[in-house]
Amino acid sequence: MNIMRNLLGLPALASAQGGQVDSLIGWTHVFMFILFVGWGGFFAYCLVRFRRSRHQAADYTGVKSHASNYSEVAVAVIEAILLFGFSIPLWAARVDRVPSESEALVVQVTGEQFAWNVHYAGPDGVFGRTDIKLLDLQENPLGLDRTDPAAKDDVTTLNQLYLPLNRPIIVKLRSKDVIHSFNLPEFRVKQDAIPGFTIPVWFTPNVTTAEMRTRTGNPEFQYEIACAQLCGLGHYRMRGFVTVLDAGEFQKWMDAEEAKLKEQAGDIWR
Repeated sequence: MNIMRNLLGLPALASAQGGQVDSLIGWTHVFMFILFVGWGGFFAYCLVRFRRSRHQAADYTGVKSHASNYSEVAVAVIEAILLFGFSIPLWAARVDRVPSESEALVVQVTGEQFAWNVHYAGPDGVFGRTDIKLLDLQENPLGLDRTDPAAKDDVTTLNQLYLPLNRPIIVKLRSKDVIHSFNLPEFRVKQDAIPGFTIPVWFTPNVTTAEMRTRTGNPEFQYEIACAQLCGLGHYRMRGFVTVLDAGEFQKWMDAEEAKLKEQAGDIWR
């Protein structure tokens, strides 16, 4: 599969479930290559077999062979294999086997023109209340109500998604305005964020950012969050980053964010 990944120019793989996606992509290209060679050969045969110098007069009877029918059946069989043998089982596994929220890290990610707002529940595991009246693009883009007890320890970031290694991640996608598409190439995740809906998507990162920098030989490497849906004039700059840390480092980061909240909030914590 690594050879196929390199041949197809796929990004480095960094999630436990991504191999299934790569396998489907690989088999799709194998079958499409077979079809390309088959139909290309058939086309070349027709150019030679029915060239004008050999058939100057039109033949209105046509070809009586059933070879083309067999070819069409073979194409239908291959497509059925791709659909029922690979695509549907993979889709079912991703939809039906979502880990429980008690085992996973649940993160809310809200897209807007043109940024990704990230919201962690904090140590209490409960997301605080949000209110549209509290929205402030600079200070409070999610409209988080810090007077809500559940919101006091909530951590929010802009275009920065921090994740722990080898722990299931459930991302609950939302949008504040238009349709965006949450795309994490190395984790083989792509899901539309649609206004009015909360759409969950999950994966398990298994390569830290530091390890990927070593693998790629690029000390500046960063996992990116791309918007894969044209969402306006600033679509090109709707770019975020994912940092994967081991469990200890992630907890240190979360503790540091909690400390900042307490320092900034003042009396609200007392």
